[in-house]
Amino acid sequence: MPDRYEPSSPLVAKARALDPLFRAEADTHERDGRLSDTTVAALKDAGFFGLLVPKCFGGYEAGPVEALEVIEAVSYADGSTGWVLMACNVGTGSAAGYLPPAGANAVFGKYIPIIAGEGGPRGRAHREGKGYRLTGRWSYGSGTLHTEYLHTGGMVMENGKPKEALTFIVPTREAKFLGNWDVIGLNGTGSVDYGLEDVFVPEEMTHSPNLLEASQGGSLYRLGIVGMSPLGHTGFTLGLGRRILDELRALVHAATGRPSPLSEFGGSTSFQENFAAAEGKFRAGRAFCYEVWRDVQETLDRDQPCSMRQFTLMRLSLNHVTTAMTEIVTFVHRAGGGVALRSGILQRSFRDMFGATQHRIVSANMLGECGRELLGLAEGKEWQSRGLVDRA
Repeated sequence: MPDRYEPSSPLVAKARALDPLFRAEADTHERDGRLSDTTVAALKDAGFFGLLVPKCFGGYEAGPVEALEVIEAVSYADGSTGWVLMACNVGTGSAAGYLPPAGANAVFGKYIPIIAGEGGPRGRAHREGKGYRLTGRWSYGSGTLHTEYLHTGGMVMENGKPKEALTFIVPTREAKFLGNWDVIGLNGTGSVDYGLEDVFVPEEMTHSPNLLEASQGGSLYRLGIVGMSPLGHTGFTLGLGRRILDELRALVHAATGRPSPLSEFGGSTSFQENFAAAEGKFRAGRAFCYEVWRDVQETLDRDQPCSMRQFTLMRLSLNHVTTAMTEIVTFVHRAGGGVALRSGILQRSFRDMFGATQHRIVSANMLGECGRELLGLAEGKEWQSRGLVDRA
């Protein structure tokens, strides 16, 4: 693995040590449409589903820079594993931090379960006693086939009108999975659609999706879901981008006889120039991302809230690096020739990266929202997961 960055902590070193296992399971993930039991067990044994869980529940409560490095390292080994890890940490970490104490203790009192789902308020809920009745259908529930609880969004209705959005933590056994994971990339993530029908959810198993103060845990939870989500996506994108460049470099040094001229001639001068440009583009994007998250880390270490501009830069750096990585992966795909066409890491990385570009967090609309704030046109607004909204 040429040009890898040295791990900055024992936790990151632990993620690096699992690289061979995740690589070995990648084809199984692709074939089965979900992570293997071996991979899930390894992630559990390492405690990585507790990366963003408060220490009071046995989690790492890792700072954003360390969490970013862990997700980057796992995504380098296998894109689907990295995607599931980042998605489940948003669901699990936010539930552990923001559920009322009674709900959090009920879910996390004995061990750290896996929680993930689709957080958009696509469901409809009605108040009933000390809880809600929730019905709905959700799409692209990243990692849900691996969960014990669903992190799922719904709109509370009152007199036929929407009153407030809530995040509901629902036992996965209550859901009907729709078995429709027929996608071009991220095949191994188990991100199926699912439905809930008239499920009762106690009040203590709900929280606002927009909280920036924890019920449990420390300053990490000042990030909110609005910050946890770009953190995870950034780690995934950087890990996959680094892997595909390293794989192209390895192809240049492969034994002759491969269906690519790179291994015979080391590529043309034009190829070498383009490879250098791609390497520079990757390193510049990565530096921007880590600059943003180190600044956020310093703010959290002072136990201060993140500023509007910091939330903007979380999204801007992610959007920028995603665009850069799609350009890089396209270059690698074309340069790889027949090797990139066949099943394998080059083809899978190409598909996974373009799958990732379809997430709303890296949409053109979100980039426009960043520009709006940077231009000073967002007076009276605040960041939420769906973009800029009127400040409450």
